[in-house]
Amino acid sequence: MERVLGVSGRAGTLLDGVSLEMTGKDVPRLEEARGGIAPGTRINVTYLAGEDPGMRLAAARAVKDSGCVPVPHLSARRLPSSAELERFLAGLAEAGAVENVFVVGGDPARPEGPYEDALSVIRGGLLQRYGVRHVGVCGYPEGHPAIGDVTLWSALTDKAAALEEAGLAGEVITQFGFDADAVLSWLEALRGRGVHLPVRVGVPGPAGVRRLLGYATRFGVGTGATVARKYGLSLTNLMGTAGPDRFLDALAGGYDPARHGTVKLHFYTFGGLRPTAEWITRYRQERG
Repeated sequence: MERVLGVSGRAGTLLDGVSLEMTGKDVPRLEEARGGIAPGTRINVTYLAGEDPGMRLAAARAVKDSGCVPVPHLSARRLPSSAELERFLAGLAEAGAVENVFVVGGDPARPEGPYEDALSVIRGGLLQRYGVRHVGVCGYPEGHPAIGDVTLWSALTDKAAALEEAGLAGEVITQFGFDADAVLSWLEALRGRGVHLPVRVGVPGPAGVRRLLGYATRFGVGTGATVARKYGLSLTNLMGTAGPDRFLDALAGGYDPARHGTVKLHFYTFGGLRPTAEWITRYRQERG
């Protein structure tokens, strides 16, 4: 008879193979956190406007040297040319850090080069030419402040189809949020649309309430009173801190692999790599 997992067991399943995120400036923080991060952990390296390709390449090398798996971001609309994309991919290949990438459309309203969106990068053929084997793409359980739901769903299903056509493995990494019910509903809708890629649910790592609310405002994530209360955010005590304990308990409580498919977690390290890694270790021990 198949064993039915309780909430703690499902929480452990979600935490298997957890991934993290860092910026090009976080290399010193990576070294500080190294002892608390399991070898083989996937670590995304963001593509921020204020960081040059050299910083991103150095960060990807540092992740690989630490024994983890680098997942560099490619921001489609920030790429000034296909030649620039080739130079970056060649640098990743030289560093042995090119097999996994995460492709996002990016913030600029107008493309700075030939790539209008993530789909155009995936369909361009350069990823495979330089040795990319696995591509992450975005998902938005609570929608996007500048993109309608119809367009978001169409883009995601198109990217899933393009990855299959290109012979590339892939996964969806979602925007962070505070409402586990919204995430579970979105996962079920995703599977209903025929997208069966593994999903990494974006989770905000432990951080100050003010910082979390600031990121939520920036990315259009809902923080209404009901959601904030469920998550454990105090809208009247902005000097406090909050971790995703309640969010993950609720997510694990509602997670059903038969309906939601393969799901793991991706932590946005708003409060730092080391505090996030320490929080994950503590949560595992408490729910073990």
